[in-house]
Amino acid sequence: MEHQILLPHLFRTEYQKIVSVLCHLFGVDHLETAEDIVSETFLAATERWSVHGLPDNPTAWLYVVAKNKTRNYLKHHSIFQQKVAAGLRYAEWQSQEPEIDLSQKNITDSQLAMIFTVCHPVLDKDAQIALSLNILCGFGTQEIADAFLTNKEVVYKRLQRAKQKLREAQIQIQTPALSQIAERLETVLTALYLLFSEGYYSTSQDTMLRKDCCGEALRLTHLLVENATTNQPAVNALLALMYFHSSRFDARTSSSGEAILYDDQDESLWNREWIEKGTYYLNLSAGGNHVTPFHLEAGIAYWHTVRENSNEKWENILALYNE
Repeated sequence: MEHQILLPHLFRTEYQKIVSVLCHLFGVDHLETAEDIVSETFLAATERWSVHGLPDNPTAWLYVVAKNKTRNYLKHHSIFQQKVAAGLRYAEWQSQEPEIDLSQKNITDSQLAMIFTVCHPVLDKDAQIALSLNILCGFGTQEIADAFLTNKEVVYKRLQRAKQKLREAQIQIQTPALSQIAERLETVLTALYLLFSEGYYSTSQDTMLRKDCCGEALRLTHLLVENATTNQPAVNALLALMYFHSSRFDARTSSSGEAILYDDQDESLWNREWIEKGTYYLNLSAGGNHVTPFHLEAGIAYWHTVRENSNEKWENILALYNE
């Protein structure tokens, strides 16, 4: 039964990593192929581990199986051989034993490229969030529907239309050139902000789902901070905002799911470690010469982690609102 506990965790953490790598290699025309290969990998894990128990290194096992399934697909699907293999960026892909790079560096690079792809300005905001949850976070259509408070059919059609639009626009899965980063980064940050807000402000009663949305938005924003090209002041401001808000997550609702007003929240439930992280990234965000809405919201959120009702607190909050 050990595998039943571990598999959901691995699916949430590893699914999007492998999908990002395969999507990065296959291109937008074959997003579904990448998703199918990874889904089959986890199905194989479920079947084998239930009989033989967990392997010594479950993550490595998943990577090996995903690589083998990818190679098998490349060998046996003529369309892929004719139209895709010839265009792949690495010459070894045209050999009988193509190399599927699941190193940490390539996983990170691929995830970064996928962030800019699913948050491309050719897509509307709802499509960007849905694709982010689906491809970058491993959420199923029902989970996305629950997050959006809609039904599976609406989400399924939204995802299909978004993927079709990427194909029609011939969007390349890549991190933008340095000259385009500023413009494209603004779109990405808005999408991640909305993804976080979808979890934080949702009226859904599924607390775990809402936390997962916020957690995934944090994780993806961290990827931007950890890359030298995308580590901009606005990114740090958004990350600070997310940490400040997340620090009070457990204090915002009662055990029955009812909202608790700020003045009535139990301060002992506030996550002090995350408040410190928020303060750290807020300080880093001051390094630029342009104040964004994320800076202002992060400043307001910071003062809401200060419980004391001093004049200084409310004067600063008012000043930030008036900016």
